[in-house]
Amino acid sequence: MNDRKPGGSGKKNNSYRGKPLPSKPQQGKPGKGQSAQGQPRKSWGTPGPGQRGGPFREDSQKGYDRNLGAARKPARPNRAQRDQNFSSVHTPEGVRLQKVMASAGVASRRVCEDLIAEGRVEVDGKVVTETGIRVDPDTAVIHVDGLRLQLDTTLRYFAFNKPRGVVSTMDDPDGRPCISDYLKKGKYDSTRLFHVGRLDTETEGLLLLTNDGELANRLTHPSFEIPKTYLVQVHGPMAKGVGAQLKEGMQLEDGFAQVDSFKLVDSTPGHVLVEVVMHSGKNRIVRRMFKEVGYPVERLVRVKFGPIGLGDQKQGTIRQMGRQEQGHLMAAVNL
Repeated sequence: MNDRKPGGSGKKNNSYRGKPLPSKPQQGKPGKGQSAQGQPRKSWGTPGPGQRGGPFREDSQKGYDRNLGAARKPARPNRAQRDQNFSSVHTPEGVRLQKVMASAGVASRRVCEDLIAEGRVEVDGKVVTETGIRVDPDTAVIHVDGLRLQLDTTLRYFAFNKPRGVVSTMDDPDGRPCISDYLKKGKYDSTRLFHVGRLDTETEGLLLLTNDGELANRLTHPSFEIPKTYLVQVHGPMAKGVGAQLKEGMQLEDGFAQVDSFKLVDSTPGHVLVEVVMHSGKNRIVRRMFKEVGYPVERLVRVKFGPIGLGDQKQGTIRQMGRQEQGHLMAAVNL
């Protein structure tokens, strides 16, 4: 990949050596607890002025749950609806809702009580505002700000930055490097995982791993149209109108295909780097589309899958997704 920053300054940008370019240029090394502009870091769950805090605040400190925010804010019920909702979801022999939320890692019980009182919590699709409500954690479906809490501790969710040359399978009869080789190197070898979708052998970047079959099936089902973001390097210069042609779409051997968006990221003599977003999951679709318009792909990196971004995760590493990321993934497929 080229190492020059957009704008033709001639200064080298070493941030894209074996990993995707950052979404924004770095403005200097920030101080502890500060953004690159010297301002205090903000995240969903980090209290601002006049706020008590919010859910999943511990995940926001890991560097991967980057301000994903709420999926939606529930409509606050009136008094009659509150009484009806309470009676329909309350389980007298169950566990207090704020305790279940705290055990799931949302926040302290006190903050969870505030979230309930503010009308930001739903149980089985009903907004509840009474802190005395009890639920069955084995059967209740709980959402906070539209994000579902995963109460099943046996379900695991990981993000893998796949290097070039690795096959998107758990085992390869030809002995080529595959996903399980990287699982064995880490602490996840005892977890039975499968990959969500595929990346061809030469494509790098984000691949989701989980043992949640329902979520995986929905994420790959065409009806949910989950967007994927790619950085594409091709030989330059690129003629005008190519982006419009890709957005208008074209007929390939297996049907019509188009990108949702096209953006020039960088251009240097002999190379062009563009970002495309598309929701199609057809085999080698990005490579085939760029070849169709006369620009075969030189390098291809998937940097985002739905709401999950690769960020600064190193190639060949696997990380566990934060609870907020899990919630956004489930919200993307109406879970």
